[in-house]
Parts: sequence; C-alpha cells; structure tokens
Amino acid sequence: MVKLTFLGTGTSQGVPIIACKCPVCLSKNSKDKRLRTSVLIRVDGQNIVIDSGPDFRYQMLRAKVDNISAILFTHEHKDHTAGLDDIRAFNWVNKEAVNIYAEKRVQESLKQEFSYVFAEFKYPGIPQMNLIDVNGDAFHINGTTIQPVRVMHLKLPVYAYRIGNLAYITDANYISPEEKDKLRGLKVLVVNALRKEKHISHYSLSEALALVEELKPEKAYLTHISHQMGFHDEVEAELPENVFLAYDELEIEVD
Repeated sequence: MVKLTFLGTGTSQGVPIIACKCPVCLSKNSKDKRLRTSVLIRVDGQNIVIDSGPDFRYQMLRAKVDNISAILFTHEHKDHTAGLDDIRAFNWVNKEAVNIYAEKRVQESLKQEFSYVFAEFKYPGIPQMNLIDVNGDAFHINGTTIQPVRVMHLKLPVYAYRIGNLAYITDANYISPEEKDKLRGLKVLVVNALRKEKHISHYSLSEALALVEELKPEKAYLTHISHQMGFHDEVEAELPENVFLAYDELEIEVD
C-alpha cells in the first residue's frame, strides 16, 4: 500500500511579485490555496518526499512529518529545491543525514546553491545530507523499488518517478514512447497541468488529459496548477470521471 499526500499542488508560474488580486487567489475555497508542488509518499513504513520547494518547512509542519527516509528530486529549478536547508531539523531530531536522490546535473546545482553544506569547513548545525545518484535505472530505498522515468521540461531533462502502481510527473510537456512504456498499467497517475492555455514547457489541461487517455491509468490527479487554471470546483466539474484536480493536503491510497 502506498499512501500519497499532496504537500503542495501550485506553482510560482504566472504569479506576480506583488500579492495577487485575481479571483482565484482571493477565493475562500481552501482547494484554491496552493503551495509549491511536492508530495509525501508513505510506503513500507518510511516517508519519501519528492522535491523540497520554498514551502518545504511549513509543508512538513502541516503534515506532521517527524522523519524523512529520503528526498527525490525531479530537477533543479528553485521552486522544487529552495527549501532543502530545512532538512536540518530532521538531522537534529533523528541524529542522521538525509539521503538525497538526484541525477548528477541536479547534484551540481545543489552544491552551488547550498555551497556551505559541501564546504571543506563544516560549520556546526549545517544540513547533513548524502547525495545518491539517479541514472535512470530502478533503485531501492529500504526495499521499496523506485523507477525513474525521463520526461522533458521543454529542453530540460526531468525525472518522474514510479513507485508500484503510482507514478508522479511534474514539470513536463513531452515523454518519449520508450519512457511512456514505463507508465503503463498504473492505478494512479499524477501529472502536471499548468493551465488551460498552451505553455512552452508544461502540459496544458488538454495535453495532460490526452496523456491520461493514452496511458489509461485507473485514476489520474492533476498538479502543478497555476491560478490561471481557474477555480478548483469549476475545473473539476469539467473533467472525465476518473480525473481529479489535486489540492493541498489531499491524501490518496494506492494498492
């Protein structure tokens, strides 16, 4: 059994620097309030997080997470990595480093962004992490099999991840036929859908729905949603019966 919690389903994309006054951002429906995209996966007695964006600390507090077995990174963009410093709380409580799974390019970006973590002089209290390579082959975390799936974010290679009958894709707008084969037979597919209008590097709503139709999972959940998508309840009412607009703190279970 895999239990997935949507820690955040939103994006920095399209949000102005000043406080947004659009109707969606002013909505009183909690499902329209979206932190940056991330998920918590509880499986085999462990907590695995995918991406640690700027809202990571609050997301961990809100979900009452007291330990992390690993963080998997999809790619190096700041809305997916900026909160990594806050793993230091887990270091302090659990007295151990956190395992960070990422491909080499993403690791190099993390080393630049958090250079103090990797400096020769280890300042007391800095985050403790073990960098572990992701190279496209399936790997295991305490007995749980993780299958990376290569997707493209315009020209930037990104990793999606499949765990059992669940797959999680964010920041993508193209998947090769060979990689799509790794996404067959799913019970649940989570995929990004930025807005209804076409975008240069993210699936639009219609493109995400076309992918769902092609891969035919039992259910699909849309994430990485900008306020340009519209109101949660109105959009979900337009979706096929097996497709849902994800929202922060939504929990689902996958056999």
